[in-house]
Amino acid sequence: MKALVLAGGSGTRLRPITHTSAKQLVPVANKPVLFYGLEAIAAAGVREVGMVVGDTHEEIEAAVGDGSAFGLEVTYLRQQAPLGLAHAVLIAREYLGEEDFVMYLGDNFIVGGIEPLVRRFEDERPDAQIMLTRVPDPRQFGVAQLDAAGRVVGLEEKPEKPKSDLALVGVYLFSPAVHEAVAALKPSWRGELEITEAIQWLIDAGRPVASTVISGYWKDTGNVADMLEVNRLVLEDVEQRLDGDVDGASEIIGRVVVEAGAKVANSRIVGPVIIGAGAVVRDSYVGPFTSVAENCQLVDSEIEYSILLRRASILGVRRIEASLIGHDVEVTPAPNTPRAHRLVLGDHSKVQISS
Repeated sequence: MKALVLAGGSGTRLRPITHTSAKQLVPVANKPVLFYGLEAIAAAGVREVGMVVGDTHEEIEAAVGDGSAFGLEVTYLRQQAPLGLAHAVLIAREYLGEEDFVMYLGDNFIVGGIEPLVRRFEDERPDAQIMLTRVPDPRQFGVAQLDAAGRVVGLEEKPEKPKSDLALVGVYLFSPAVHEAVAALKPSWRGELEITEAIQWLIDAGRPVASTVISGYWKDTGNVADMLEVNRLVLEDVEQRLDGDVDGASEIIGRVVVEAGAKVANSRIVGPVIIGAGAVVRDSYVGPFTSVAENCQLVDSEIEYSILLRRASILGVRRIEASLIGHDVEVTPAPNTPRAHRLVLGDHSKVQISS
């Protein structure tokens, strides 16, 4: 079995962060979300990975390399435009050959990995196997309809009037039969080749399609709220590790990781928190569910339930919560007079200001 990892999306819901960074490389607990997926694939015993990349291919390739760091062999497949999940299968046809494969969306996060799903597929041998989960607003997802016996009878992509609340999770398993289905597709109303329509083609052709409704945790990390929630979830499992320099005037409470080379001085850190290598935290408070990346500076400030990306600095600011702060960002107090807000914001930014 091979794996097909999709890492070519533009990440419009994470702008302005994704104007300059691939959405799959935005970190949770100081590790790119894409890496969690690659680790799950390796843990399931899959070794050969075709990675579909787009405009951010250079950044993805620099981060993942040849895949050996994950115990994988990665081949990069260039997608000239994001034309749908089934289009990714289409361009990977030669790479996949006649092998079964697992397709994994690179910005998805699934607790518990995919090994049980892979083992079930190998045992039961359907032509497609999908994972489903109940969501409050299925209009944002591919939606499955099951019959009384639990068999998949219909699929729709982001329907206006969903027939169920069962959304497709971003992991699929296929036999080579899916290539015939993909070859028969025409672009949808969205101008894309939809994987839901390919699976529907298999159903209509009488090919076996299996599903599993999962009750565990899954997130599509496509927006800031979901990124923060996944960050919270991952940090729940950290164990205290103080490899950096923590002075005697600081207070460390709970599960806190201070990486080697980080410095904490005269500060209060309430876990779960991770402080990355080379970061400096001085005269500050860092509250639960916060990830501070490498070489950040946090001085005379307060922050919690947030993610700071590499080299961000927060100086003299109280108080920051539920925030995603990008690479090399500087956050400082505004001058008291004249009383005004001075802003330099990227395209599609969202700002909340207390007047």
